[in-house]
Amino acid sequence: MTRYLISFNDGAMDHIPGEDMPDVGKAAHAVVQEAVNAGVWVFGAGLERQQASVVAADGMVTDGPYPETKEVIGGFVVVDVASREEAQAWAAKIAAACRCAQEVREILPDPEMDAMLRQAGSRG
Repeated sequence: MTRYLISFNDGAMDHIPGEDMPDVGKAAHAVVQEAVNAGVWVFGAGLERQQASVVAADGMVTDGPYPETKEVIGGFVVVDVASREEAQAWAAKIAAACRCAQEVREILPDPEMDAMLRQAGSRG
């Protein structure tokens, strides 16, 4: 299985009237429950609309994002599925529920990290 990041940009849902947001939330939670039931859900969340902090390699903290950044992530889901097409199918469900376009990107595999997480989980 391969993990995919499904995300939307901050502000992508600004076109939705406030009175419609409870219905959007209900639809989004229904898709999450479907993904959980299907065994593909890894994690997901909306991100607080605030200015990010950028921490440099030397530990220096500055306000971000970088000035040249045009868009920032407003929310995301990680799914673990067999193919890009399956990830796109989940993105389509999320897009319909959230009423905004979704970007799909494959997450690079890291077998060493997976082994560390399995080891940490076995310590109980």
